[in-house]
Amino acid sequence: MKQIKYNIPLNSFTNIYRYNKKSKIKYWFIAILLFLILILFLPWTQNIKINGVITTLYQEQRPQEINSPIPGKIIKWWVKEGDFVKKGDTILKLAEIKEDYLDPNLLNRTKQQVIAKKGSLNYYQSKANSIDAQIDALYISRKLKEQQLNNKIKQLDSKLIGEKAELSASLNEYNLAKDQYDRQQKMFKDGLVSQTQLEQRNIAFQNAMAKNIVVENKLAQTMQEITNVRIERNSIEQEYSEKISKAEGDKFQSLSQIASGEADVAKMENTFANYIIRNGMYMILAPQDGQIVQSKKAGIGEIVKDGEHITMIVPNRLNYAVELYARPIDLPLINIGQKVRFTFDGFPAIVFSGWPNNSFGTFAGKVIAYENSISPNGMFRVLVSEDSTVKKWPEQLKIGTGAQGIALIKDVPIWYELWRNINGFPPDYYTIDKNKDEKEK
Repeated sequence: MKQIKYNIPLNSFTNIYRYNKKSKIKYWFIAILLFLILILFLPWTQNIKINGVITTLYQEQRPQEINSPIPGKIIKWWVKEGDFVKKGDTILKLAEIKEDYLDPNLLNRTKQQVIAKKGSLNYYQSKANSIDAQIDALYISRKLKEQQLNNKIKQLDSKLIGEKAELSASLNEYNLAKDQYDRQQKMFKDGLVSQTQLEQRNIAFQNAMAKNIVVENKLAQTMQEITNVRIERNSIEQEYSEKISKAEGDKFQSLSQIASGEADVAKMENTFANYIIRNGMYMILAPQDGQIVQSKKAGIGEIVKDGEHITMIVPNRLNYAVELYARPIDLPLINIGQKVRFTFDGFPAIVFSGWPNNSFGTFAGKVIAYENSISPNGMFRVLVSEDSTVKKWPEQLKIGTGAQGIALIKDVPIWYELWRNINGFPPDYYTIDKNKDEKEK
């Protein structure tokens, strides 16, 4: 048989394999390769991812325990959990349980004791003043006595001078009478005078000698009187010194009692003031505006100890901050003023960690402090405040809400960041340019 040849073209083969069409794959490959190379040179912000929780910037804005300042018994609650209170509002009332303070008239009785003690101080002061007057009178009396004795000594000195002159005259007279008697006696032996004349001279001599003895006795007596007056003056000085010393001793004793009484008064006034302050502690007041939560005591009649936790208050006005915990290896990369981006639990966000400006739902902050001591969890605590110049934090935030922080470090090319991660190198260390930040503000 003769084979028949057909010249019909196979269009299906041509349409399926398109062998006659020129390929553009290499152009696409080159374009994609160039695109990827360009992407490698795009800027990438190095960052550190840190987890943390919401806290407050100031200590007084954090949840605060309300403790009992004194031991007591709860007799009335004015609030319940969840109530909002103002500063100074009464939270609960305590009753006294210590026997030292159970007396309802304790303040009045203590005040009476203070008044009585102050009255006794006045009496001691009056006694000290009277002793001062007595001492002044003793000084004046001693001075008068001394003046009197000094005048008497002066009189005796004058008398002594006169008696000495009289003694001198009587001694001259005695010597003259003795000479005359001696001559008369010699003349009597020679027979020149009579016995009668000799006896007359003898009598005159005896009278002169007697007179001289009398004057000497008077002089000795006057000198003895002077000595006695001086001894009396010394005795007066000694006597008055003893009296003055005794009076001063009584005065110092009174002053000592005054000082001791003043100490007792101060102690009693201190006790009285403590009682007044303690009476004010029976009412537990709110230290600031806030909400009452987590009451540890309940009911009426429950006993609380001094310093025991009763309830907790959460302040209304808060300046939020984020408390982050950085690993020790990341701590050298944290600087004061460093920018941080956050995502908060419960708030949706789309995060491009290398391009923070293109992220959605993130919030900005700045590092204000970090601790140099390690925390119990083995990390270092970092405190970040709100950066309101970029974006304000939501008002719905609550203390304790979780936060994921991205600490922004340095802008580098993507190829460098890939190379760093492949080799396991840490992010680059750098310092904040404060001048640049100030210019941006």
